Amino acid sequence: MRTVQAYRFALDLTPAQERAVLAHAGAARVAHNWALARVKAVMDQRAAERSYGVSEQQLTPTLGWSLPALRKAWNQAKPEVAPWWPECSKEAFNTGLDALARALKNWSDSRTGKRVGRRVGFPRFKSRRRATPSIRFSTGAIRVEPDRKHVVLPRLGRLKTHESTRKLARRVEAGTARILSATVRRDAGRWHVAFCVEVDRAERTPARPDTVVGVDVGVKHLAVLSTGKMEPNPRHLDTAGRRMRRLARRMSRRVGPDRRLGRRPSNRWERARRQVARAHARVANLRRNGLHKLTTRLAREYGTIVVEDLNVAGMLRNRRLARRIADAGFGELRRQLAYKTAWNGGRLVVADRWYPSSKTCSGCGTAKTKLALSKRTYTCNTCGLVLDRDVNAARNLAALAAQFDTAGSGPVAGRGADRKTRPGGPVATKRQPGTPTGARPGPSRRKAGLPER
Repeated sequence: MRTVQAYRFALDLTPAQERAVLAHAGAARVAHNWALARVKAVMDQRAAERSYGVSEQQLTPTLGWSLPALRKAWNQAKPEVAPWWPECSKEAFNTGLDALARALKNWSDSRTGKRVGRRVGFPRFKSRRRATPSIRFSTGAIRVEPDRKHVVLPRLGRLKTHESTRKLARRVEAGTARILSATVRRDAGRWHVAFCVEVDRAERTPARPDTVVGVDVGVKHLAVLSTGKMEPNPRHLDTAGRRMRRLARRMSRRVGPDRRLGRRPSNRWERARRQVARAHARVANLRRNGLHKLTTRLAREYGTIVVEDLNVAGMLRNRRLARRIADAGFGELRRQLAYKTAWNGGRLVVADRWYPSSKTCSGCGTAKTKLALSKRTYTCNTCGLVLDRDVNAARNLAALAAQFDTAGSGPVAGRGADRKTRPGGPVATKRQPGTPTGARPGPSRRKAGLPER
């Protein structure tokens, strides 16, 4: 199976190498801001001319928003705009122009309705202090050294890695991987290089290919399986909360930047800011590591995994649970399951957003009209089943796998997948084909993390 994946390694840069990388990131920012200023100037000029009654044929010629058009305009103007351009790789300028081309396309598609989801705003200028330094190389000398401790990038030369690159080097030497591009980025004061690689992955089969498991995610337990196993929620943000609050107070007592007064931050403030950034990065790394271990274990063991189509954005609007939901990483868990099940020969079934998995009895199929969020034990009034609420929901999700073959790809509606749960037996409903998941009016109170009426 041929797929595209990334290999990310931390870098140990010398001061001279870090200055060179920052210079390339600054070149990308300059190209992005110059092209954005040109686009805005042309748009404003054409709007002013229309207000004066100028015909469409006599308006100022438009500037193309595609990457080739922006690159052509930049190459014509770079001797005057950036006379130092030979000092940096052409990939640095291409990085900024490519980011602007994609941002303009997303904004245009969002306005015309081609792009679903939240409305995308018009691109903004990049700031040297707030923007994350990043450069993407797609041409030139991009390779991993045989010593597995260094990488080579265009114009930057030979860079030392903080960890061994043997995982990628073995695939490249065996001919089962081909490096497509490399991106250098700074996160929380540490530089990383991410290689986008086309890999020939061997066909795999889960350890239990005929077994179906339902996964119900939550805050108290990160994941509850239909087998009854409960994965605890490590709550890394709460664990590191005391130290992060102390570091934040220390930074607030330093002399920070002030635009109104033109004041630059002090060195002590910068040092405190870096400590806060490292603390946040450590929490993010711990969360990502735990999710990777959980999803890898599930994808390698079970042949079919059933999850819910949760409206995480709607759940984060609940100010009482937003912090815990964000710390759990529901969206990242589903994203990792999506590609890991494909890598390991399994399948991922997504239940419809309105399927009442918690309200439905996993024994007899009777659905309750109301079920308060505070009730953690499900009691069926019809068959007398008494079961943990999350385990009951996970069993209902596992039962939906039988409908996957008939429903095809996409969310499976299941029993009673409707905005309102009707009393008595659930009525089967199906989503209209071609309707995007994000086009529904909004999440139910249970999916949004709100107590039900």
